[in-house]
Amino acid sequence: MEKLKSGAAKLGLQLGEKELALFQTYYEELTDWNQRMNLTSITGYEAVQINHFLDSLTVLSAWEPSVGNPKPEVIDIGTGAGVPGIPLKIIFPEIRLALMDSTNKKTTFLNHLKQKLKMDDIKVITGRAEEVAHRSPYRERFDLVLTRALAPMATLVELTLPFCKIGGKVIAHKKGNIAQEIESAKKAINVLGGKLEEVKPVDLPEFPDHRYLVVVDKIAPTHEQYPRRSGMPVKKPII
Repeated sequence: MEKLKSGAAKLGLQLGEKELALFQTYYEELTDWNQRMNLTSITGYEAVQINHFLDSLTVLSAWEPSVGNPKPEVIDIGTGAGVPGIPLKIIFPEIRLALMDSTNKKTTFLNHLKQKLKMDDIKVITGRAEEVAHRSPYRERFDLVLTRALAPMATLVELTLPFCKIGGKVIAHKKGNIAQEIESAKKAINVLGGKLEEVKPVDLPEFPDHRYLVVVDKIAPTHEQYPRRSGMPVKKPII
C-alpha cells in the first residue's frame, strides 16, 4: 500500500499499520469478488490504491469530519464497490455511514465487506435514490452526501440534495472539462435547496486528468416533490 500511503501523506494523512491492513483486506476482497461479479474495471494493485482509495480520500480536502458533529452522518449514493464511503470510514471510524446502491450484487458484497473489516455504524441500502430519498429515515438526514460517477450535475443534485440536511454538504467527484456541466446545473441546485460552494481542483500528481470536487451546500429544504419518479431526473433534468 505504498502508493496509497505516499499519496495520503500529501493530503496530510499519516496512515498507520491498522489502516493500511484494512485497505489491504479491502483490496483482496474486492479483487476476489470481482472474479465472480463485475464490481470494478480497475483491479491492478497500484491502480486500486490510486483511483479508488486515494481518490476517495481527496474528499478530506473539502470536508472536515470533526467540524460541527463528533459522529457525522454520511451517505454514499451509487457507491458500487464502496467508494468513496469505505475508505473514509477506515480513516475516520467515528462516522456513521450509509452505503446505497441499486444493484443487489453490489450491496451483497458491501454487507460481506463490512463484516470482514469489522466495521460498526455502516448501513447498506439497496434501492434507487429517487425512491429511498422519500423515506423518512433518510430524507434530509445526512451531514455529508457523497457520490462518484453518478450522473451529470443537473441530475446529480436532484438525486443527492434530498438526502442532505440543512447545513450539510454534497460533494461530487468530477473530472475533465466540467464548466458547462456546472453552469447547466445552477437552476437545479437552487430549486433543490442548494448553493454551489466551490469547485475544488484535486491538486495531486497522482491525478493528471483534471479531477475536481464539486461542493454544494444545503441551505434550504428540498420540496417534497423531489426527487421525481425513477428515471425522470435523467430524462428531464432541471435546467
